[in-house]
Amino acid sequence: MRYRLTFVVGLAVGYVLGTKAGRERYEQLRKSARQVAQNPAVRNTAESAAQQGRHFADRAYHAVSDRVGERMPDSVAQRVRSLRERNAHGAGHDDWGSSTT
Repeated sequence: MRYRLTFVVGLAVGYVLGTKAGRERYEQLRKSARQVAQNPAVRNTAESAAQQGRHFADRAYHAVSDRVGERMPDSVAQRVRSLRERNAHGAGHDDWGSSTT
């Protein structure tokens, strides 16, 4: 699914950059993209994917840290601990602006 989405986005960007239709067509595409992005179903799907990504990243971190143990760089370990503490205290966003709810 990710590869299809990447292909479609690349196709759209290529069309916008390569089109000779001018500004009017660009604005029309931009408006359509904004409508799709604001669609509740799209937003819910994106949020669900983000939550699933965070879940898998957490599992991967634990799997790696169990194998690596004390060899984990302090900067990585501290960063993960600070994110966990922040999320445990009810912070709604991480450093990248994505929601953790």
